[in-house]
Amino acid sequence: MADSDTYWPAVRATRLRIADLLEDLTPAEWEQESLCQGWRVRDVAGHLALVPTITTWDMVAVAPRARFGPDRINTVLARRHGSRDPEDLIAAIRGHAGTRRTAKVLDTRNALFDAIVHGQDIALPLARQLPVPAEHSRQALRRVWAMGRPFHAERRLAGFTLRATDTDWTTGHGPEIAGPALALLLLSTGRTACLDALHGDGVDRLNATQTHR
Repeated sequence: MADSDTYWPAVRATRLRIADLLEDLTPAEWEQESLCQGWRVRDVAGHLALVPTITTWDMVAVAPRARFGPDRINTVLARRHGSRDPEDLIAAIRGHAGTRRTAKVLDTRNALFDAIVHGQDIALPLARQLPVPAEHSRQALRRVWAMGRPFHAERRLAGFTLRATDTDWTTGHGPEIAGPALALLLLSTGRTACLDALHGDGVDRLNATQTHR
């Protein structure tokens, strides 16, 4: 894995920061909707707690109930594990923060962006702060843009230049969308809550595109 000396420490640090944030939440905040459509904060926490220990069999076992759709399988499992006590979820995230595995049908190269993005899925709707080092967001951006499915960032954002203002990362051609690497990562994974943090000639065009979807 590229940058393996920095990748897994970044994953561990991100998971631990999420656990710290979750420890500070009120019972009402655990029940609020996250940025991940259809998932409460506790469902996102359930997903994050499960990822390091999930097996392919866990996914196969719920596939019929989820009508064999990958996104639906993910949602069934997230909600199931999200129903656990918050203390159990926090302990699981913290206890497996350094784990470097997941189900064989998944990809450990996705662990960093998954943790970063889902951490923001929790934090932003609650108006909570969850800082992410720019270098960690840069590593995550590189993976999201290389992987294609399910985000298809290169295709969705074709016609724009994306440029991080806090680290060395840029891609694309066309009107510029510039801002923190974290905001660009959220945009690249289909989140629009970051748009206020972005600027450049491409932002108005992007906003118009979002409005007409």
